[in-house]
Amino acid sequence: MADDRPTPMEVLRQARSQLAELTGMAAESVSSFEQTEDGWSLEIEVMELARVPDTMSLMASYQVDLDPQGQLTGYRRVRRYERGRADAHRPGGR
Repeated sequence: MADDRPTPMEVLRQARSQLAELTGMAAESVSSFEQTEDGWSLEIEVMELARVPDTMSLMASYQVDLDPQGQLTGYRRVRRYERGRADAHRPGGR
């Protein structure tokens, strides 16, 4: 078969699995996902530090880049926040 590219759902699963293997932290959710010229780009939310109550747990967003076959080519933490806190700013809003 000429088209051996993974489906978007396969890419999501691979990204979550590969990030967890590299960081030792399980992915909780994917907050953004897009196909790029170089493959795929995702933002994945992970819990970095569990606290009580859970709303005080320390979360992080990771930018994850994958090649067209779904193999991780790079990642970086783009922000950290407490689970119970909303974003401090809203693009385009007040």
